[in-house]
Amino acid sequence: MLKETVEHLEGRKNSDKNFSYEIIVVDDASNDGTGNYALEFSKSNKGIELKVLTLEKNRNKGGAVTQGILCASGEYILFVDADGATKFSDLDYLERELNKIISKEGYGIAVGSRAHLVKTEAVVKRSFIRNFLMHSFHKVLYILGIRTIKDTQCGFKLFTRKSALNIFNNTHVEGWIFDIEVLLLAQYFNMPIVEVSVNWHEIDGSKVSLIKDSIKMAIDLLIIRLNYLLGIWKVNDYSSSLGKSKNE
Repeated sequence: MLKETVEHLEGRKNSDKNFSYEIIVVDDASNDGTGNYALEFSKSNKGIELKVLTLEKNRNKGGAVTQGILCASGEYILFVDADGATKFSDLDYLERELNKIISKEGYGIAVGSRAHLVKTEAVVKRSFIRNFLMHSFHKVLYILGIRTIKDTQCGFKLFTRKSALNIFNNTHVEGWIFDIEVLLLAQYFNMPIVEVSVNWHEIDGSKVSLIKDSIKMAIDLLIIRLNYLLGIWKVNDYSSSLGKSKNE
């Protein structure tokens, strides 16, 4: 995924003198050598804009993404799973659609989506329990108020800087379900959201446990809903204090 990412971004940089980028690899206290691999990749590819953020304690996916985004300095901020399940060049599609919806306040989010793949062979062959849990999950999301986004969990989301920093300075959930809180906060701030179909393929070796993580996600959904309903989690507007990007 890193090689594909660099090739695409360097290609854009070479064709557009006004284009710049940075890549932030977040190593979530892993033991798989992610951080060292990224550093060695950087050494052998001089001139690329690559930073490695190594967390001393595992923060789970949501915590790792949050830390990476809060360290970002670009006008647009993309988070993407490192497993290569999505095609990085689809960033261009997200950026094009995002530019169409950005509000006058500078808000906007483009959500990568696999919803168009629901009838593919891979999905049809899923077990009954997996499909049952998937549909149950969507029913719960509908109750929570997320009714326009068909695929909330795709790890390929693009934000304007203002959107990203206002959302991720307010997040609390650090597990797999953090995407839901992100979208709920986006709705709270009335941020325009567009769902964009992306290329995606199943990656073997998923760390998600079907039953265990489904139960955990259901509990987290309930916690998110209750904490916001009861006012335990406050939402702050950081608009006036957000830093500008390095491109501004």
